[in-house]
Formats: sequence, C-alpha cells, structure tokens
Amino acid sequence: MEKQHNWPLWEIFIRSRQGLDHKHVGSLHAADSAMAIENARDVYTRRMEGISIWVVESKYVHASNPDEASSFYDPANDKVYRHPTFYDLPDELKHM
Repeated sequence: MEKQHNWPLWEIFIRSRQGLDHKHVGSLHAADSAMAIENARDVYTRRMEGISIWVVESKYVHASNPDEASSFYDPANDKVYRHPTFYDLPDELKHM
C-alpha cells in the first residue's frame, strides 16, 4: 500500500441542504477521487451537513494572488456600467 504522504491533496466542497452552491470546507489527502469523496463524507458530513460533495485535486486549482488584489481588480473601477447602481430600474420591478 502506498504511503499516505505520497497521496495528492484534495480540496473539498460541500453543498448544504439550505443552499444551492458548494462551499469550500477544507482539504484532505487521498489516493484517488473515490477515496477523497468517501473520506470527505466521513470527515466533513458526520452530522448530515451536506447533500453533495465535490472533490478537486489541489494541483488543478489556480487562484489570483491576494497581494496583487488592488492592481488585479483596479480595471473594474473605471467601468461604472458594471455596477448595479449605474442603471435606473422601473418602479414596477419589485424584486431586484
């Protein structure tokens, strides 16, 4: 049997009963995706917290650098049409 320290790291996402979106809940090591799902079930849904589990091998997750957030998101500030306050909504529209 392969040693656990050689197993890849998996990111775990759980969809709760109340929501429609999956939330990142943590990480764990597993030999493959099936084992990652089973381990995630045992570790992160012991009290029936979820109805769906996603697992993604960590090496496939790519993210922006938080230290570069100001320059990364800066171009959005000069596009005011992307903000909901740019548009006037008719009074008949009640649920926006």
